[in-house]
Formats: sequence, C-alpha cells, structure tokens
Amino acid sequence: MKINCIVIDDEPLALELMETYVRRVPYLELKGLFHKPFNALEILHTGTIHLMYLDINMPDITGVDFLKGITSPPKVIFITAYDNYAVQGFELNAVDYLLKPVPFNRFMIATDRAYELFSKKETETSIQDYILVKAEHHTIKIKLNAIYYIEGYKDYLKIYTDDTTPILTITTLKAIEELLPTGFIRIHRSYIVSIDKITSFRNSKVRIKDKYIPIGDSYNDIFYQSVVHGKIK
Repeated sequence: MKINCIVIDDEPLALELMETYVRRVPYLELKGLFHKPFNALEILHTGTIHLMYLDINMPDITGVDFLKGITSPPKVIFITAYDNYAVQGFELNAVDYLLKPVPFNRFMIATDRAYELFSKKETETSIQDYILVKAEHHTIKIKLNAIYYIEGYKDYLKIYTDDTTPILTITTLKAIEELLPTGFIRIHRSYIVSIDKITSFRNSKVRIKDKYIPIGDSYNDIFYQSVVHGKIK
C-alpha cells in the first residue's frame, strides 16, 4: 500500500529535512513540497492525497486554520515548534503532532501510526460495513459509518444515526458490542460511541453532535488508549 503525501512548511530547512525523511520510507509517495499552504490547494482538491505533514506556525495562516478550511482534508500530522497544540490536534482528528526539530525516530512513530490507520481502514472496507438489527417486526440494515452512538437500557437499545429519530431495538449493549468492528468503543455502562464521530472531550465527557456523553470511571483507560493515543484494538 502506497500513501500519497505532501509537506507544507514555510521554513526551507524544515521542508528539506522532511523531504529527506519521507523519501526514506518505502510506503510513502511524495507528491509535493510547499512553502505556502495555499499553493497546495490544487493538489488537495484532487482527492488523491492521503496524508499531509503540516506546519502550524506560518506567517499567512496557521496550519490549524488552513486545515479547517479544507472541505475533505486528508489525514494530517502537524509539525510545530510548540507543545500546546495537542487538544486542537485531537479536535481536528490529527494523526499526531511533531515537535521541531523533528528527529527521524519520532517522525517514524507518527508515520507508522498513519500507516496503521490506513491499513485498518483498507481491511475494514473489505469486510461487512453494516449491521442488521430487529426493530418493529422488521430487520433493519444500518451502515456502520452512519452510527453516532448507542445508548443502552435494561432490555433495549437506542441507536443514534444520521436520522433525527433513533432506532429502537430489543437487545443488549454487550450483544451489539460483539457485532461492532474496530472504531467503536464502550465508554460507559450505558454507551457505545463511534470514535470518528467524537468532536471533543472534557471533564470526563465526550461530545458527539450536540450530546455530551459521560465516560465511566472504569472505562477511562480504554478511552485514553483508543482515542487519545490512537491504540485502537
């Protein structure tokens, strides 16, 4: 599997270093080096770029604001001289962020993390991408990527999707948890959530759409391993 990538950094030496690193990795295909972020828009709009190494501190626009302005951005690894961007990186679903000067071993940790994400996505797209549940005497097919979160009660569940009305089904959280693939985690005795649908978290709660969902004390470790550190099992 080849990962098409670009590097955006206004510092010539940093850009040169990243080029050297990228060309040393067999599964990376370098498609462009850019001193100015806006010069990268044309290639980004083609939809052929999988990964972007993006500097945060640039004179015309920050990397964070630049990424927010892209409609369908690729995966991103931020590069910065500061260490206070972790929360913003998480909110923008960044794979990782690298501190300058970037050592090669740290570059490889971030890059391998991106490779694992692409590998898992490639594997999962080749398997069933939906579940079947019974609701109101019908069997309903629900696309996995449409599920935001699942709320469990004693004998039934509410599955919240793109639709405004949740799907009600008689089963247990444990039973449906066994049907769900990587990308869904149980964060509370009453909730399973889609990691991709989390927009932010704070004070032991995650936000999905306009809903704040509690993280149970006994689920803290799995949440931080899966969501914060990206070690999804």
